[in-house]
Amino acid sequence: MTGCWQTHTRMKRANAAMLRIAAALLAAAALAWSQFKPANPEQQRPLEPLPQKAPGQQPTFAIKVNLVRLLVSVRDVSGAVVTNLNKEDFRVFDSGVAQDITVFERNTSLPLSVAILIDTSGSTEKDLHFEEDSVLRFLPAFLGAGNPADAFALFSFNWRTNLEVDYSRSQKRAERALHALHGEGGTSMYDAVYLVSDTLSDRDGRHVMVLVTDGGDTTSYKKYQDALAAAQRADVVMYPIVVVPIANDAGRNTGGEHALATLAESTGGRIFYPDGFERLDDAFRQIIQELRTQYVLGFYPKNVQEEPRRFHPISVQLQNPTLKLSARSGYYEP
Repeated sequence: MTGCWQTHTRMKRANAAMLRIAAALLAAAALAWSQFKPANPEQQRPLEPLPQKAPGQQPTFAIKVNLVRLLVSVRDVSGAVVTNLNKEDFRVFDSGVAQDITVFERNTSLPLSVAILIDTSGSTEKDLHFEEDSVLRFLPAFLGAGNPADAFALFSFNWRTNLEVDYSRSQKRAERALHALHGEGGTSMYDAVYLVSDTLSDRDGRHVMVLVTDGGDTTSYKKYQDALAAAQRADVVMYPIVVVPIANDAGRNTGGEHALATLAESTGGRIFYPDGFERLDDAFRQIIQELRTQYVLGFYPKNVQEEPRRFHPISVQLQNPTLKLSARSGYYEP
């Protein structure tokens, strides 16, 4: 009997000790929670009241964290890149309202994610190898300088969009994938822009899309406006390269080319018309130069109407009117 009593006593003491340990852990967890701070306090803006409500209604507060970032390229009248401007040389307007530039960086080294889209529709079959070879020469030039976190992905598109190489720095994988491409079917260019924009949207740093095509869209489910909205929501800068072996407008899809030019302008990029396949390398060289000399401007929108998924037109202006800049035409609220 005495042995059973001693055993029971030891069990009670052990249970009491476990309860004390559990209580201590709960107290420590509560203290840790109370001391939690945002991982990046500079990204956290203070609570601000929304516009005044009618009498009797409770005030509503919102956390302002919507930094809008713009990638800007500037050239002079001769087309040479201008890299020595200061923050004071720029003015930014959101929906016509002047904004304060709170982030400024020249020749930015922010990581680049470059999505390369190759048109593999039937109309490209004959000359596809020129595009493949030029991309293979572009990759080492792109990866050989800049941020070591820079990465590329390779997509092909005809009537459907295929991911050939996911975001990485593997030139060997790209070489194998490019040499396996062949042309067939129609051209779903807007579908490709729409789908590839989604792959860029959550990646860190800058988002760039290089699209090599002969300029037409024949089989997309998505429309031009869908493609543009997807690119703008993902903060993508587009660089279409239109390769058309026919100089006569009668043999070209000028409507498709115009759409690509507008996509490029609206996202802050440029369109290229290489004079023959042998000039593809020059287009890629100019794209690399522009990516290495971009300005980054950032602002927190103020005095503008805010509404989820609302589009805000943006205007970026320079103090020197002789210079020409490229910047996206607007952004969507989350």
